[in-house]
Amino acid sequence: MRIAIGTDHAGFDLKQHLVRLLRQGGHAVTDVGAHEYDADDDYPDSTFAVADAVAAGTADRGVAVCGSGVGACIAANKVRGVRACVCHDTYTAHQGVEHDDMNVICLGGKVVGVALATEILEAFLGASFSGEPRHRRRAEKVRARDVPAP
Repeated sequence: MRIAIGTDHAGFDLKQHLVRLLRQGGHAVTDVGAHEYDADDDYPDSTFAVADAVAAGTADRGVAVCGSGVGACIAANKVRGVRACVCHDTYTAHQGVEHDDMNVICLGGKVVGVALATEILEAFLGASFSGEPRHRRRAEKVRARDVPAP
């Protein structure tokens, strides 16, 4: 799977671990940064790079990390075609894909540790959209509102 991943300073160490894990798992990883720790960097920059890659189709899924995951989630959902959610448990990570066709996961580098983040990421990547009529119907309602800002 083609994965875009990015972080600000608050998730830098976690992202480094996840990049290694993804590559070891045979995924094609695009690491959009941060590539070095910078306490003054901003989560929207790396998050928009992840979300843009998913929206453009150069990545199948995205992983955005910031301190809590919340800022990254807000930023990612500003990009047309992206369906992002903060996930701090495995159920949400797979259910978001299966029912809601989530394509970007947002993690809090100050909230989850390496072991839990690893399990969450595996649940996210191992899931696929169910395509069940009720899930398809709901996803289409959400996509219908996916319009550019005025």
